[in-house]
Amino acid sequence: MTGSNKNRPNDYWVLPQGIEESLPEDAARLETLRRDLLDLYASWGYELVMPPFIDHIESLLTGTGHDLDLQTFKLVDQVSGRTLGVRADMTPQVARIDAHQLKREVPTRLCYMGTVLRARPDSFGSSRSPLQVGAELYGHAGVESDVEILGLMLNTLSVVGVDNIYVDLGNVDIFRGLAQQAGLSANDESRLFEMLQRKAVSEIEQLLDELKLDKDLRQMLSSLVELNGGASVIQRARKVLNKANADVKNAIDYLEKTADKVMARFDKVGFNFDLAELHGYHYQTGVVFAAFVPKRGEAIARGGRYDDIGQIFGNARAATGFSTDLKLLDTLTTREFKKASRIFAPTTDDETLISKINELRKQGACVVEQLPGQSGDATAMDCDKVLKFIDDRWQVISA
Repeated sequence: MTGSNKNRPNDYWVLPQGIEESLPEDAARLETLRRDLLDLYASWGYELVMPPFIDHIESLLTGTGHDLDLQTFKLVDQVSGRTLGVRADMTPQVARIDAHQLKREVPTRLCYMGTVLRARPDSFGSSRSPLQVGAELYGHAGVESDVEILGLMLNTLSVVGVDNIYVDLGNVDIFRGLAQQAGLSANDESRLFEMLQRKAVSEIEQLLDELKLDKDLRQMLSSLVELNGGASVIQRARKVLNKANADVKNAIDYLEKTADKVMARFDKVGFNFDLAELHGYHYQTGVVFAAFVPKRGEAIARGGRYDDIGQIFGNARAATGFSTDLKLLDTLTTREFKKASRIFAPTTDDETLISKINELRKQGACVVEQLPGQSGDATAMDCDKVLKFIDDRWQVISA
């Protein structure tokens, strides 16, 4: 019979594509990393915030959220009739907390960690329910805050145990300044931006032919795709873009100052420059950066400056931040996680045993109590120790 489940295997245990669940060992490891990172952020002065999982769609698609429209699950609120969304990125929500809830005049450091849900994966085989972790610094527009955020991102990767990191650095204001100098329409700017992301040289040349730009502007725009590599890129950029406007030249200077300070602090990290790196161009307003590891084409963490994101919430402030996926980092960690010791306690109403169990738990030990009639001994219950009554007292011994 069409549409019938009769004779079909029971597949109720199958999860949606791109959605995962964490089993005990994985969950314990993720929780260890979560606690270590929150301790790290607290030591830098970053305060933890917990935005809601569901929010009004307008709030979720503010600033960074515009690029996430197709990634956001939408539903109608049965109470208000308004359209809600399941968060695909927590950054806009954190910006609202800074701008509307806290309303501080001083620099504010906030961090967050929680599950986000995406309608489609970012890349083939990636999760649609990342455990997003990040930090944002509001209220300071300068190299020092960008350096702090970039440094915190690198410390995050170090604490998790990710090795062999290299960082791509760019500044979206270089392309933005050149586009303004060339008088590009919004449509032409968007087309050129998309081609630069693919480094489609022949398409870029064809578009620049169509636009009939003067020789200098054409040469400067086409050169962006080639301005990538080591520290020498900055000096090459100054020569190639020497006829650019002041905004472009200031953006190059800002990028160099940021890079110099970060490179001096992290001499074991590889740094590359890519002036065609425009990830998040529609909301980023300055330096952008992304962390990579060998044999993985996608970035494992991203960040950058996105000033004025809080404007729609009534308080436009300078802002810079980064985010990553803790589940992804867990797959890359080189850390060794020691399995927690577990103590197996026998079934009994002995008051001295109950007192001993309570004492051990207060000390932080894990005590698993045997249930009446259960199958399985200490080993079967994954316990490496047992409580035994020896010499007139309950003692912990090896299983």
